[in-house]
Amino acid sequence: MYVSEWENGKRAVSDRYAGILRKVLGVTDAELRGVAVAPAVLMADGYDDLLSRIDSASSVSGSMVEAFNAQTELIRTMDRQMGAARLVDQVTGHLTALEDALNFAVLPSTRRPVALALAGASTMAAWQAIDSGAVERAWRHYELAKRAARDAEAPMYLAHAMAEQAYVLCEAGRPVLGVELIRDAQRTLGQNGSPRLQAWLFAAEAELCAHAGMPNECRRALDAAMASIPPGAEDRDPDMLSIFLNGAHLARWQGNVLALLGDGEAVTSLYSALEVADPSFVRALAGLHADLAQAHLARAEYDDAHTHLREARLLASRTGSVRQRRRVDMLSSRL
Repeated sequence: MYVSEWENGKRAVSDRYAGILRKVLGVTDAELRGVAVAPAVLMADGYDDLLSRIDSASSVSGSMVEAFNAQTELIRTMDRQMGAARLVDQVTGHLTALEDALNFAVLPSTRRPVALALAGASTMAAWQAIDSGAVERAWRHYELAKRAARDAEAPMYLAHAMAEQAYVLCEAGRPVLGVELIRDAQRTLGQNGSPRLQAWLFAAEAELCAHAGMPNECRRALDAAMASIPPGAEDRDPDMLSIFLNGAHLARWQGNVLALLGDGEAVTSLYSALEVADPSFVRALAGLHADLAQAHLARAEYDDAHTHLREARLLASRTGSVRQRRRVDMLSSRL
């Protein structure tokens, strides 16, 4: 009688019977409470559902992958202008759809393009999580991105995810460990990456070396980044769409790193970067003004520092950037 009522949803399975049924049927508690409990029904429903998901995944076409990538691009554009806080639900649903498509894709020809799309979307989501102050979520997204990149056999995406994950370690107070992770990413990539990605990795290494109190190694990495960046105004890497970097962007990054070192020359680089900054990169502009404030503080130019901190705070609030607001608060305490 209980079995019939459980199957028809008329009676919930009590904890006492659940313990017995899990052992008899070999199912988890979630499976037990979410499906009918008769063994024959469990087996039929389980395989039918599995095959349905496999069939759906096998039908993921090139146009569907393009749609996934287009959604990632849309979220990325909205994020840099409005911030990550308003996009949490959209990002979560997007990653879930991509992960489901990958989990039930069988053949490599189907898995690789979906895995590549997931790697790109996961690193984007992880950086948004860092910006929102959700470091554990960021770490998990980077782990997902690395698994997807390995599945896609995409060393550039793997190296990028590893290097960005180093920022989580830096935010957590372990910059030296972050430097080691970035260098491991560089070794993983070897000579297989694009020049723009190589420059990005060197610049990231320089930034974390500055946080770790390694000035000589920081300057060496900065020089390597400058030597690697391709010439011209183009900033998007065609092989690594999440990388935006050209000479102007790198000048801003150099200024940020020099400001972290307390180098007075940072101001020149940062004002040059401000002149050519893309106004649609609102969060990046917040960081640029915070960099200028830090550089002016190093020169004891407190009025200029206050002006840029005020602008940085406004832009950080506009995008809801917890990371930038925390930095602004820290710099403000030095005025």
